[in-house]
Amino acid sequence: MTSQQLSSRIQWQGDSWRLRVVELSLTNDTILERGIIDHPGSVVVVPMQGEEVLILRQYRLSLNETILELPAGTREPDEEWLACARRELQEETGHRAENWIPLGHVWPAPGLTNEEMAIFLASSLSPAPLPADADEEIEVEKMPLRDLAKMALDGRLMDAKSVVALLRAAAYLDQY
Repeated sequence: MTSQQLSSRIQWQGDSWRLRVVELSLTNDTILERGIIDHPGSVVVVPMQGEEVLILRQYRLSLNETILELPAGTREPDEEWLACARRELQEETGHRAENWIPLGHVWPAPGLTNEEMAIFLASSLSPAPLPADADEEIEVEKMPLRDLAKMALDGRLMDAKSVVALLRAAAYLDQY
């Protein structure tokens, strides 16, 4: 089953991603238009201090609420995955990590975007504060990985990237 792309145009261009509108011909000859978000990729980090994870409380405009989530962010053009993870960890938590373990990649929303997200487990953390970004309101907390994995499984933690990353980290560390 193969659909054919007939046309593509940029509808909107932002700082790090763009909205592209695609005209598509399905195998049953139906023609439709769909929006796709072209995204350079992102990372999510599970920063461990012993048995605890540094986790963020951050306001999200799209939800109009503050949520619990792991440090994460968008890659710069041609930025290496690990370089992006190191940058985001320091920017969002004020820490650096000595040890980095890649836990794979996921497509967070393949029906909407071509974004690929890399997951990292970071440990041996040390303070390395940076000035806070003016557009981010972040509080850093520590919680046991075991508790966060339970929250991911029972639905109390709803941020998809954090759910996947925490469960991969717990499985890697054999903690759930």
